[in-house]
Amino acid sequence: MRPADFPPPFDPAEFVREPTDPADERIDVGILIVGAGPAGLAAAVRAGQLLAERPELAERLGDVPIAVLDKGRAPGAHLLSGAVVNPRAFRQLFPGLTTKDFPFQGAVTSEGVYYLTRRSAIRIPAPPPMWNHGNYVGSVDEMGRWLAERAEELGVAVIPETSATHLLVQGGRVVGVRTGDKGRGRNGEELPNFEPGSDLKARVTIFAEGTQGHLTGVALDRFGLQSRPQVWALGVKEVWEVERPLNRVIHTMGWPLRGAPHRREFGGSFVYPMGEGRVALGMVVGLDYTDATLSVHELLQELKTHPKIRKILRGGTRVAWGAKTIPEGGYLSFPDRFHMPGGLIAGDAAGFVNVPALKGIHYAMRTGMLAAETAVEAVGPGRTAWAPGALAGYDEAIRTDYVWRDLKRVRNVRAGFKYGFWRGAALAAISITSLGTFPRRDFKIEPDAELPVGIPKTPRRYPAPDGSLTFDKLSSVYLSGNKTRDDAPNHLRVRQTVAPEVADAWVHMCPAQVYELAAGAADGLARVEVTASNCVQCGAITAKGGRLTPAEGGSGPEYSVL
Repeated sequence: MRPADFPPPFDPAEFVREPTDPADERIDVGILIVGAGPAGLAAAVRAGQLLAERPELAERLGDVPIAVLDKGRAPGAHLLSGAVVNPRAFRQLFPGLTTKDFPFQGAVTSEGVYYLTRRSAIRIPAPPPMWNHGNYVGSVDEMGRWLAERAEELGVAVIPETSATHLLVQGGRVVGVRTGDKGRGRNGEELPNFEPGSDLKARVTIFAEGTQGHLTGVALDRFGLQSRPQVWALGVKEVWEVERPLNRVIHTMGWPLRGAPHRREFGGSFVYPMGEGRVALGMVVGLDYTDATLSVHELLQELKTHPKIRKILRGGTRVAWGAKTIPEGGYLSFPDRFHMPGGLIAGDAAGFVNVPALKGIHYAMRTGMLAAETAVEAVGPGRTAWAPGALAGYDEAIRTDYVWRDLKRVRNVRAGFKYGFWRGAALAAISITSLGTFPRRDFKIEPDAELPVGIPKTPRRYPAPDGSLTFDKLSSVYLSGNKTRDDAPNHLRVRQTVAPEVADAWVHMCPAQVYELAAGAADGLARVEVTASNCVQCGAITAKGGRLTPAEGGSGPEYSVL
C-alpha cells in the first residue's frame, strides 16, 4: 500500500495570499531571508558585506535593509547535522579570518569506514568522496549562533521565534511573507496572549528554510518549478559525554540495515569526536524503504549494542538527541529554476546536498552567498528585482560554481542503491570513478510516498530501552528541549484514517512518537492519533505521505550541541 494513496488535507494555494496589512502596520524590508541556517545566515552576512561597501544603497533600502526570519527560539535551535564540515565556504565568506577563528570542534586527523555485521566490524577503504582530510568536525547549532552574531555585527536584523506561514504574491511576483499568529488554542481560538502575524514586504525574498521548507514547497508549486521529485533520508543523532576520547571519524554501512533489493534500506551511521569528552553518533536511512516496521530511532538504539559502538560509549552519558530529514535527490531532484519573480532558493531547500560525500553545509553557505550577491545587484539603482530575468543570474552563478560541478558528478550514486546494497555499491563505484560520465543515462527518481510499504510476516524487533545505553522515543523528545505547547494548534496535516500498512509506517517512522494507532477504525482501515506537541519538526511525514506546516514561532526543539 502506498502512502501517496492517502494524500493529506493540504493545498499549497491555501498558503498564498496578497499583502493585507496597511502600510503603517507592515514591515518593509530590502532583502528578506527566510531561515537562519547556514544558507540563510551566509546570505545575510554576504549581503551585509556588500551593503557595507555601498552605504548609499543600504540607505535606499530603508530602516531594515536585511532581515532574517527564523522559527526557532534562537538561531541554531532547529539545526541538526553530523557534522564534518568542508571549510571552503567559511574561508570564502570570511577571507580575513583563519580556520582557528571558525566555530569548529577540531580537525579530522584520522578516519575509518567499516562494514558491520551483527558482531563484527570489517574495515574497508573509504570511497574518495568520503575522504575528510582537511575537513573539521563541528556542531551546526554552534555554527548557526556564530554566523548569526557575524550577521548582526553587519546590521542584519535577525528575528527568531517567527514562523513564515504564507507566501505574499502580488502581480505574479513574490513580494514577501506573512508571519504566523501566536497565542492560539488547540482549535484556533484566540488566547489571552494572542498576537496576530504580520506582512513583511521585501524587494527580494531568499528562501533558505532548509530541509522540507514550507514556503519553499509552496513557491515551487505556485510557480511550477518542481518537475522532478525530491527524495529524503531521516537522520537521528545523539551526543554523549564519554570517559575515553575518540580520536577519529567513523562511518559504517551494513548492519543493522539489510541489503536485499526489495527492502530498499539505504543508509549508514557516523560516530564523530566532539572535543575531549564528547562524541556524536547518528543513524541516517533513506525514506524509500518498504518495511512499515522500520524505525530509524530504534535502529540507532540497536546500533549502540554493537561491540564496536558499545565500547566507545561505555561509561558515558547521553546529553542530547535530535532528528532531521536530509534531501538526497541531489542534482537529479533540483528545481527547474532556482529563482522566481522576486524570490531565490538556497541551501537544503533546493537540495544542495552531496550524499556520497556526506556534505551539505558548505554548499548551503555557498549558494546563500551567491543568492545574496544576486539579490544586492537586483535591488541596485535602476534595477527592478521582479522584472523578467532580473534574478536569472543566480542560476547562471550556480551552474558555473563548484557546487554544480560537484553534485553533477555524483548525481547517480544515491539513486543506484534502489537496486540493493551490493549492486548499488558497484554502480556507485563506476559513477565516482568515471566522474559521473557512467552510467550514461540518469536514473529515475521515485518519490518516497509512492513506494508501497508493507508489514512483514516477521516484524523487526528492536532492543528494549534500558535507560543507560538504549532509550525510548519520549525520553528522547524530552532531551531535545521541545518547547511546543500541549494546547497549540495541530501543525501536521495527515489523513487520520488510512491503510494499516501506512499507519504502521508512520508510527514506526516518527522518531518523536507523534503518531499512534487508535481505536475506531472500520472498513479495513486504521485510525491514527496525532500528538503534535511531541513533534521535533524533522519533516519525515512530508516525505512519507503527510505534510508538516509551520508550528507557532519559538516552538519545537531547542538544540544546542547537535
